[in-house]
Amino acid sequence: MWKGTVESIHVAAAAKAPTRAVEQALAIPGVGLEGDRYALKLGTFFKPLPEFELTLVEAEAIEAFKRDYGVDLAPGDARRNVVTRGVPLNHLVGQEFAVGQVRIKGIRLCEPCGHLEAITGQPVIKGLRHRGGLRAQILNRGTIRVGDMVSE
Repeated sequence: MWKGTVESIHVAAAAKAPTRAVEQALAIPGVGLEGDRYALKLGTFFKPLPEFELTLVEAEAIEAFKRDYGVDLAPGDARRNVVTRGVPLNHLVGQEFAVGQVRIKGIRLCEPCGHLEAITGQPVIKGLRHRGGLRAQILNRGTIRVGDMVSE
């Protein structure tokens, strides 16, 4: 059994727009986070939802990237919506879990790609391989807040 927290939340208004940190975001099933590029249908990789509704990344993975590769990547620069701490995201593929009052289902790993590497100018493909986060489906409408508990 594990329990983690939401460290930060990030949205971007368009595909290559910088992310901005927000204290909370409305999670909408079948849409995504209100105000985010994928909810607005302005994301780079527009594919059918649900795998583009929500993305999460572990704060520990970002810290390991700095430790192992000397790259100081800000949490928002990872371009994932929710940064967690204490959450085993790789183990949540196919699993349901809660982020605050919002139920989520892990869909697949969110591996780093050439697009992310081009935007950041950092070796994210090598540095975040298999620890680039999780793509997830939002199962119920609700607000996700910084500090929310993440649990099974």
